[in-house]
Amino acid sequence: MIDATWHMLVMLGPWLLLGSAVAGVLHVMLPPGLLSRHLTGTAGVFKAVGVGVPLPLCSCGVIPAGLGLKQDGAEDGPAIAFLISTPQTGVDSILVSAGLLGWPFALYKVAAAIVMGVAGGLGVQRWGGPSVPFAAAQATHAGPRGGLRAVVEHGLQIIRSIWGWLVIGIVGSAAITVLLPPSVFAAVGLSGPWAPLLVLLVALPLYVCAVASVPLAAGLVAAGMPVSAALVFLMAGPATNLATMGAIARAFGRRVLGLYLGVLVGGSLLAAWLFEVLLPGQSLVGPAEMEHTALWEVGSAWVLLGLIVCFAADDLRRRLRTVAPATVVVSVDGMTCGGCVRRLEGVLAGLPGVDTATVQLTPGQASVSGTASASTVRSAIEGAGFSVPATPRTAAS
Repeated sequence: MIDATWHMLVMLGPWLLLGSAVAGVLHVMLPPGLLSRHLTGTAGVFKAVGVGVPLPLCSCGVIPAGLGLKQDGAEDGPAIAFLISTPQTGVDSILVSAGLLGWPFALYKVAAAIVMGVAGGLGVQRWGGPSVPFAAAQATHAGPRGGLRAVVEHGLQIIRSIWGWLVIGIVGSAAITVLLPPSVFAAVGLSGPWAPLLVLLVALPLYVCAVASVPLAAGLVAAGMPVSAALVFLMAGPATNLATMGAIARAFGRRVLGLYLGVLVGGSLLAAWLFEVLLPGQSLVGPAEMEHTALWEVGSAWVLLGLIVCFAADDLRRRLRTVAPATVVVSVDGMTCGGCVRRLEGVLAGLPGVDTATVQLTPGQASVSGTASASTVRSAIEGAGFSVPATPRTAAS
């Protein structure tokens, strides 16, 4: 099991790191507001697909991005085309798919995503009906920043956002490779012509990350699941889940949701059938076929493993800090008016580790909730020109 897990890390590491780097470059180079300015009419459908295919957005990220496009003025057709094609692909997902399942599989998946996105967008333009008004909280975007540092930060943020799914995919793939013989899939009906349909029924309501699910799909293929079923899993899964369906129904209406699901269901099944016709017996890389590894592949695996460990430890520390925050209550002398109260509140609220800060004029008192220490609070109060006559007391919140 350990050997299989390491083997999957070696296969996944180079492609995931490369894909994250390319994603960072795209993030820096893509001008803000570019999408919403061009996503109207039939031409907007093709532009939405062309821009959306390389973007590294999974289901969790594509929902606010797609709804933000509609809010910013994009028509329903281009917005739906973006929502269909984007989560299925992305430069990181393409490269990982090519590394684990072969370039023919990866390129075929990209072509199918493009066709499905265009078909869905044009279908909504033609049969979607009147656009449903939708107002959502404006998405906040830091905007592209130049320089290598911005590229690296964005690439690392992508890995940070999916490290948990990566662990599931890597360990799950290793477990499948070791524990499940091909006969198991035949026994449950996942090795025949009905396999894509059965996989589709499972994938539709679930959240599936486009990148992290590729190792899982590779393990399933190596264990005996048909390639066409893996294709359905990697196409319909990332583009559909209960959260996505609910968001589309609310923002675009039920008619558009029906067209959206119809294109994804019919398109993924048709793509699976055509794959078997056009690429019969396609040889995949597969987890069990790579026997020789280069030094750069091993190095990439160690880098990826180190990043996962660091991000997991960081998230754990954050959760532990937020489980039991404390409230530091400090007596304050020297405040004479409401202006003093507001100024001190602003100073305390800006301290690292402070969640909330409340200051009272009578009695003179400051209450700070968060992880900031009592000494830090005292120093900030004194630095603002006030005095602390008593030792602060700490109360668990």
